Amino acid sequence: MGEEESSIDYVIRVVDHPGQIDAAQWNALLEAQASATPFVRHEYLLALHESGSASPDTGWTARFIALNADLGSGEVLVAAAPLYLKEHSYGEYVFDWAWADAYQRHGLAYFPKLLCAVPFTPVPGPRLLARNDAWRALLLQAMQRLARDAAVSSIHLLFLDEADQRIAQAAGWMMRSTVQFHWTNREVSPYADFGDFLAGLQREKRKKIGQERRKVSEAGVRFIARVGAEIAPDDWDFFYRCYKLTYRAHHSTPYLTRDFFARMAESMPEHWLLFIAERQGNRLAASLIALDPARGHAFGRYWGAIEHVDCLHFEACYYQPLAWCIAHGYRRFEGGAQGEHKMARGLLPVATASAHWLAHPQFAQAVADFLRREGRAVEDYLEELEQRLPFKAESAGE
Repeated sequence: MGEEESSIDYVIRVVDHPGQIDAAQWNALLEAQASATPFVRHEYLLALHESGSASPDTGWTARFIALNADLGSGEVLVAAAPLYLKEHSYGEYVFDWAWADAYQRHGLAYFPKLLCAVPFTPVPGPRLLARNDAWRALLLQAMQRLARDAAVSSIHLLFLDEADQRIAQAAGWMMRSTVQFHWTNREVSPYADFGDFLAGLQREKRKKIGQERRKVSEAGVRFIARVGAEIAPDDWDFFYRCYKLTYRAHHSTPYLTRDFFARMAESMPEHWLLFIAERQGNRLAASLIALDPARGHAFGRYWGAIEHVDCLHFEACYYQPLAWCIAHGYRRFEGGAQGEHKMARGLLPVATASAHWLAHPQFAQAVADFLRREGRAVEDYLEELEQRLPFKAESAGE
């Protein structure tokens, strides 16, 4: 810690409800981070908790950490993090089931563990909200003290931005990489429209996308896009019906409740874009996109359909959102976790990072060895994907 910070008295608080932390101070801290996203806003995390989506009843027990200090004009929030005590590994998208199995085989308890993440949201961004790196490092130390006091097996920080990665590495945490697929607009001359974007793809990719779009169009399907307050309660109802059907098709249960989306419509309406697919006045499907209007970023989130139409998923989840992003000058569209098929549709591979701390020295060493091997495999995979990019070479003519 720097000399200035070391002379400042601070208080560490661990709370079991995000509402116990001042929302305005939390959001101000978030907005000071270079990679802020809407998913770390106080309203989002509070809605997850109070809607029963991420609560003790579903295995997400809040242990939010807040560091408060008196900087001369009263006590203020200088660092904070969304932390949860977990009894399972569902809803995380960075998989550690094999680690839990290994603990069990050796007669040790892997759960509970501590998780610093946004529930059900594999979007990279800040997790250690802090005024500077010194306070960020103190957050990590506070988490480790909490882990030891609670006798938990481990701490996991998921989908970290560069600032968090740097601090975690400096503190000796184990780093892990995964791969996502993101679309990025051209910086110098942004795409004029979706056709301009398609023109940059290789011929077979353009042909495939054209075939997929024609199937949807020839099936008589059209789309309505609604943003923010334009999304009416019956639109949210229809979307949620589709959302539940997607989980049912995979013999699973939805993570998010209808009340969560009601809270989003009330507290964060400007951050949502809904596509509704219709045919002859009948609604068939919906896809929900999260928006960060201030930064020009969009995030693919959820979709579902009440009737099968060939290639409708691609149109609802990729082509309609990409066309919208281009039309509205957005810089990036993140397609969510995994999905190599996204690459053929212009979303390119991006490495994401998580950090891990294990209390048991021998298991920590074993996991570190595993992560080194896995990390090399991820690097090889990224290099392989770089050889299969869907865009035309700049010098290639057609």
